Amino acid sequence: MKLSMPEMPPATLLMALGTYNLLPAIIFLPTRRRCDQAAAEAAFMRRDPSESRRDTRRDFMQNFIEEHPEVRGHRHWDTITRGGVASHHAGHIPAWKLAIEKLMSAGLLDAIFATATVAAGVDFPARTVVLTGADTRTGSGWRPFTASELQQMTGRAGRRGRDKVGFIVAAPGLHQDPQKIAELLKAQPDPLVSQFRATYSTLLNLLDAYRNFAQVREIAEKSFAHRDAARQMAQLDQERAANEARIKTRLEQAACQIPLSTALGLERLVSARARLQEAKPQTRTEVLLRWLDDSVRPGRVVGIGRSGKRLVLVTQRRDGNIVGIREDGRSASFPLQRIGRVYSPIFATREEAIESAFEEIHVRGKDLVVPEPRLRDVRDEESGALGLIETTIESILPLNLSSDQKAKCTRALWEVMDEAEAIQRATRRQETLRDEVWQPFEQRAKVLASFGYLNFEDEKVTERGRWLADLHIDRPLIVGEALESGLFKTLDPARMAAVMAALSADEDRDYGEIELDDSLVSSLAQFEDTGFRVSSEEWKHGIEPAPELNFSAAGAAARWAKGADWSTLVRETRAEEGDLFRMLSRAGEALLQIAGLRKAHPEAARIAALAAETVLREPVR
Repeated sequence: MKLSMPEMPPATLLMALGTYNLLPAIIFLPTRRRCDQAAAEAAFMRRDPSESRRDTRRDFMQNFIEEHPEVRGHRHWDTITRGGVASHHAGHIPAWKLAIEKLMSAGLLDAIFATATVAAGVDFPARTVVLTGADTRTGSGWRPFTASELQQMTGRAGRRGRDKVGFIVAAPGLHQDPQKIAELLKAQPDPLVSQFRATYSTLLNLLDAYRNFAQVREIAEKSFAHRDAARQMAQLDQERAANEARIKTRLEQAACQIPLSTALGLERLVSARARLQEAKPQTRTEVLLRWLDDSVRPGRVVGIGRSGKRLVLVTQRRDGNIVGIREDGRSASFPLQRIGRVYSPIFATREEAIESAFEEIHVRGKDLVVPEPRLRDVRDEESGALGLIETTIESILPLNLSSDQKAKCTRALWEVMDEAEAIQRATRRQETLRDEVWQPFEQRAKVLASFGYLNFEDEKVTERGRWLADLHIDRPLIVGEALESGLFKTLDPARMAAVMAALSADEDRDYGEIELDDSLVSSLAQFEDTGFRVSSEEWKHGIEPAPELNFSAAGAAARWAKGADWSTLVRETRAEEGDLFRMLSRAGEALLQIAGLRKAHPEAARIAALAAETVLREPVR
């Protein structure tokens, strides 16, 4: 049964862990804010009894700020030095997280309060891992931890060389579920997910290196991202080989010297013959119903009953019934079987045209009746098609066979039809799998071709495509089209930094409400127009368009590029320092990418280099 208990106060939790010699600990909490609150509460309620450790932490931080001045005066400074605890999450700048990691490695902290993301890629020496819930918070609500996430988190328990075992503690919490945690700890790790994607840059680089789509397709099929498809194709290859071996064995037993391709070709003909035989009508009623189903359509007049004197103009077919309008204007609904006559003209079903339709039928009715098919005629037509197939089957067999050998071969071929059909199914399935792997690449190739970055017919990257392939950035097509149209040349360094931040930042991340000046708004509008052109082409080819520009990121980046100091930017945006750092770092990296296009776009490259200098300054490295 899932527990529903309030979270244990942080100081109380740490006291309990200390009593049982379970410190130092990593305590996982669901949100950044809760990590910061818990660290502050714990530091306020407790005091590290070791004065020497407090002095050592203080000395460490004083030395640390000489190399990393951006952490001076950090709001959690006293939390660390006084309480010997800290919070650790993506909202902190890298320098602060580095300080926490070094203190933890040196054994100077009793606990850190962290989000689940800290479990991946960071080596924290801790005796105990504390789990306060079995769920994690996302941008779209709560979701359960996966087996791999929980195993990564709990894998931090136990200090190498110091602890023979590590401890996992399930502490009370609103989202706690010890049974679920126990199940996940025993579960198999989640499958690895490849980061290989069909991107514009990937396609351009692969095509430029291997010169044709066939090679690119082969590489994509062998990639780890499509390992499931590759595994299925390998399994289908084995099935094909096994069925081919059975067919060869059966033909050899019948002393039938027929190539395997002949047996497989016969399968297709026999399948067609079987479909014709199944489709062949057996009675006059079947013939009539098939004819009516094909002939009766909206706009035609039909006669109801055996005499066919009651006329109805068909307006639609619904749920197997015919719906229409009688001569007196009333609506009518009846099954297909009640129709006795069909007239050939197709009239408009507008109200003003209905009366003239019935008049024409009364005047020329006999000449307009569609003749009913006869069973004999249909059977003759079907028999002709079946006869053609039988003759084709005869022609497949070698001419030098005796009547007895021909009969044996034919019988042997009939006996391996299941295997032949299985081979054809496997082949079709393999083709489908290959198409699924290749489709996202083909879609992007068509988009690139529409903008002149590659020649689709010749399977070649153009000169424009070569420099675009070097841009490993977010939304490369928008940037490429903006470069080609000269938009970047109209920007000063601050506006270029702002535009690249808007293009690089996460769409849903808020970086404050710094006011944008008119010139920046105008520039962003031009880039939005470019983005609309690119998105329209992507929609046409079934690609999900890139997210919209992040205007709040543009405002924050422009303020930073114009010389604001870090503390002012943090205060004005009210954004997490770590989020600001990542956004500006991505913008700076994108600017450096454009700065590398000195040959293709020299003026834009020059401005981008200047913009990169204004963005990539301390503490944004």
